[in-house]
Amino acid sequence: MWIRSTMAYRASFAMTTFANFAVTALDFVGILLMFSRVKVLGGWPLPEVAFLYGLSSVAFGFADLAIGSMERLGRRVRDGTLDTLLVRPAPVLAQVAADRFALRRLGRIMQGALVLGYALTAVDIHWTPLKALLMPVMVLSGAGIFCAVFVAGAAFQFVAQDASEVQNAFTYGGATLLQYPPTVFGRELVRGVTFLLPLAFVTWLPAAYVLGRPMPLGLPHWVAFAPPLVAVACLALSGVAWRAGLRSYRSTGN
Repeated sequence: MWIRSTMAYRASFAMTTFANFAVTALDFVGILLMFSRVKVLGGWPLPEVAFLYGLSSVAFGFADLAIGSMERLGRRVRDGTLDTLLVRPAPVLAQVAADRFALRRLGRIMQGALVLGYALTAVDIHWTPLKALLMPVMVLSGAGIFCAVFVAGAAFQFVAQDASEVQNAFTYGGATLLQYPPTVFGRELVRGVTFLLPLAFVTWLPAAYVLGRPMPLGLPHWVAFAPPLVAVACLALSGVAWRAGLRSYRSTGN
C-alpha cells in the first residue's frame, strides 16, 4: 500500500530519493575533507576507508529499508495506536516494519554502492574465491545484524516509550562508527562493538581479512567468516526481546 502511495507521485518520489542520496553523501564528503589534509586515517588510506564506508552504508541501507520504521514504535505505544495492529491477523512485527514504508531509502543504498564500487576499483586486493564469496556474505550478514539492532531497540521502547533517539544512537550511530577504521577508536570501544554489541562483524573484521590487514584486537582470521552466525544469534536474541516487550504491553486505557 505504501509503495503504491509513493509511486502515485513519481516526480516527488524521484526528488525525495535524490534528497536521501544527497544527504547521506555528505557523510562521505566529510571523509573526503579529512583526506584533503591527511594521506591516511588511522593508518588506512582513502580507498580502504571508502571500502568500509560503502559496506557499512549498503548493509545498513538494506536494514533501514526493510524495518527502519521500527523507530516509530514508541509513538504507537504512547498514543495506544498499537492496539490496532494487535487485532489484525498478521504478525505485529511485520506490521510495524511495513508502517509508512519509505522507498526513498533506496537513495542510501545507491550512494553506498557507488562508494563501494569506487573502493573496489581503487583498492589493490589479492582476490581469492573465499574473499569473493565473503563480499555478499558481509552485506547480507551486516543487514541482518542491523535488523537485529532495530528490533531490539523497538523492544526497548515498550518499556521506555520515548527512546527512539536511544535506538538511533545504536542504529544510525553504529553505521557511522563502522565507516571509519577501528584504529582511530580506543581499544575499549572496539572491544565493546565486538563482544557486547557485535557491530564489528558488519565491516571491521571481514573487511580486514579482505584487505589483508591485521585483525582488530589480534583476533584469529577465522572470525572474518563468523558474520552469518553472529547475525543469526543477534536476530534470535532480538526476537526474544521483542516477544518479551510485546507481552509487557498494557495499552493506554481509555
